[in-house]
Amino acid sequence: MPDLSHLWQRFVLATALVFGLLLGVAATIFGYSNTAPVKVGFAVFHIGSVPLWTVAIVPLVAVLVAGTLFHWWNSLHHFTEHMRHRRRVHELELEVSTLRAHLDKLLDMPDRSETKPATKPSVVEVVPDELEPNGTPDEPESAATPAATLPAKGAEKSA
Repeated sequence: MPDLSHLWQRFVLATALVFGLLLGVAATIFGYSNTAPVKVGFAVFHIGSVPLWTVAIVPLVAVLVAGTLFHWWNSLHHFTEHMRHRRRVHELELEVSTLRAHLDKLLDMPDRSETKPATKPSVVEVVPDELEPNGTPDEPESAATPAATLPAKGAEKSA
């Protein structure tokens, strides 16, 4: 399923633009329709002969300006955080490469830049010279089983 987050973001931005344009048209119509002076009072503050449209439009404009300034400040914060994280990632990548080189030197590993991955060795089939009558190769008794060369289980526990 395709990622639709980019399209959704475009839709939200287009919807906000249309809503803002409609709000601007409505505020303009309200301002031209209500030009009569009014008396505005708030607690002990009183202002006389203020056009009615300023009572509605000035707070709306103040909120829009404050929201825009907050959005710009928030975007600047996110940008600076992004750049700080990006610089930190580069520092950590450099530290990892330095530590790998140091570890390779300590373990006497070849340099990573000079070597290529080794190809798989081809499997060589060993054909015995002589076969006994039952179809098994003629082996000396000293190499009869690899288990004979392993230490006994009792010897491991006592050590």
